[in-house]
Amino acid sequence: MTFQQRREYLFIYSVKDANPNGDPLNANHPRYDEETGQVLVSDVRIKRTVRDQWVREGKNVFVDGEAKTSTKRIEELQNILKVKDGKAICGGCIDTRLFGVTYPVDKQSFSWTGPVQFKWGRSLHRVKPELIQGTAAFATKEGSEQRSFRNEYLVPFALIAVYGIANQNAASITGATELDLQDLKSALWDGTVNLITRSKVGHMPCLLIEIVYQAGFQGAIGALDEKIRLVKAGSQEDFSREEEFAIRSLRDCLLDVSPLARRLQALQEHIAVVNIRKDAELSITGELQQVLGDKINIEG
Repeated sequence: MTFQQRREYLFIYSVKDANPNGDPLNANHPRYDEETGQVLVSDVRIKRTVRDQWVREGKNVFVDGEAKTSTKRIEELQNILKVKDGKAICGGCIDTRLFGVTYPVDKQSFSWTGPVQFKWGRSLHRVKPELIQGTAAFATKEGSEQRSFRNEYLVPFALIAVYGIANQNAASITGATELDLQDLKSALWDGTVNLITRSKVGHMPCLLIEIVYQAGFQGAIGALDEKIRLVKAGSQEDFSREEEFAIRSLRDCLLDVSPLARRLQALQEHIAVVNIRKDAELSITGELQQVLGDKINIEG
């Protein structure tokens, strides 16, 4: 049975001395909003983190991250799933059930809009990417006594917020289930911990809020990432522009969820439960508990 209740998600994670999402068309510079000073993370990057975790767990995914043609991947899945029909293949893969697909086979081509959609993520404060230079492992040519140099970009620290929504109407087409959504939450958290590559080590999940609405509710708060803000630890005052650039850890700031709490209060009659998973190092201020009472469920 497909999932019947709409969800909204707010996922926050930290990045320390790493590159959140390099732009290959700009020397792998972190994706960046020059006007606001925020680093950006594409929805594709978030979905890749999730898919990579599902692959580690042995789940069937349509896009497995390997360099191969769609024809080759479809042949592999036909052998794994023991089916030939395109919709049966996509129905057997958790990523196509949740994220949708454009099935690229002439006589069977079709598209599914994914029930789960993510916005681009943005840092909650101004960040200054840095170019780091170092010595490469090898010389560029035989006989050279000097090794070549390498350049790489990183951000000293960034706290990044990502908004997502799960649409029960689209799930009726793709077959996405309640269990799929549970696997999505686990993969967001565990997949971020498992970003253990040279450019990504330093990513850590901090907060995952899942708003589960009553069956039949078709609305949404929308853009949960824009209804939170960072304030100074201790005084709870706003950061100045330069102080935002200097944030280097969760100890420097508090997450103020008061604007989000007010929106939740306005929709309280439509909310079934709010599931919250939080890292112990992240401090939150706001009125979530007072507004939601026993509708809050703390997950480990």
